[in-house]
Amino acid sequence: MTNDTAGSKQTQAQYYASTGAHYDRLHVDPKDEHAKALGWLAALIEQYAFQSVLDVGSGTGRALLYLKDRPGLELKGVEPSQAMREIGYSKGLTESQLMAGDALSLAFADDSVDIVCSFGVLHHIEDHRRAVSEMRRVARRAVFISDANNFGQGSFVNRTTKQIINMFGLWKVFDYVRTGFKGYHYSEGDGVFYSYSMYEDVPILRLKFPDVYYMSTRPSGSNLYRSAQTLAMFATRDDLR
Repeated sequence: MTNDTAGSKQTQAQYYASTGAHYDRLHVDPKDEHAKALGWLAALIEQYAFQSVLDVGSGTGRALLYLKDRPGLELKGVEPSQAMREIGYSKGLTESQLMAGDALSLAFADDSVDIVCSFGVLHHIEDHRRAVSEMRRVARRAVFISDANNFGQGSFVNRTTKQIINMFGLWKVFDYVRTGFKGYHYSEGDGVFYSYSMYEDVPILRLKFPDVYYMSTRPSGSNLYRSAQTLAMFATRDDLR
C-alpha cells in the first residue's frame, strides 16, 4: 500500500496557511479537551518538578502561552507552519521559544528535555509512530499526549465494529480502502487527518517510560479504549521522580 504522502503534506500545509489568521477561533476553546489536558499537564509539571518542556506541533502557541509565566520552567516549541508561528510571535512568544521544526526529526539531543508533549497533533501525522519515537528519544523523564482515540468515536455499533476489525489486525487495511486508497481523510474543520488512536503508540512509549496514566478529556464510559473519543496520556518512569 502506498499513500499520497507528498500530496497530503502539501494539502495540510495549504490548509494551515489559509486558516492561520482565524485558526484559534476555529480550533481553540477554553473548555475543550486540550484545555482539560493542559490543566493536567500543569499539575504534573508541579508535582514532578519538571524544569523543561518541549511542545511538538505548537500551532499558534497555545500550550506555550498557557505555561509561559511559570517560574523556572524552560519552554520550547516546534511548529512547521510559518503562518502559525507568526501568530504565536504576535502573542508574545519569541523565536527561541517557538521554532520551525519537524516532529519526525526533532533537532534536540537525546534525553535533553524533562517532558515532551503534543496536543492534537499526532492524528495529522501519517508516520505517528516515528513522531512518538522522536518525542520519547528527546524526553528525559516523561511524555504527555492529548489526542484522539478513533476506536472510542461514533455510535455504540460503530465503535464496536471498529474495535472488532482492529482486534483482528485489519483496521489499517479497512481504513485504507474506505479512504479511496489514499490513507487519509480531509475535512474543512481539520484539514488532513488520519484515523488515529493513541493506544497504538503506547508500546513505543513503554520501551522507555513504562508507567502510563490516562485521562478521558470528554465524557466517556469506564473503559476508555471502548468509549473515550479523546484522551490525555502521561508516560513516565516513577522511579525517576
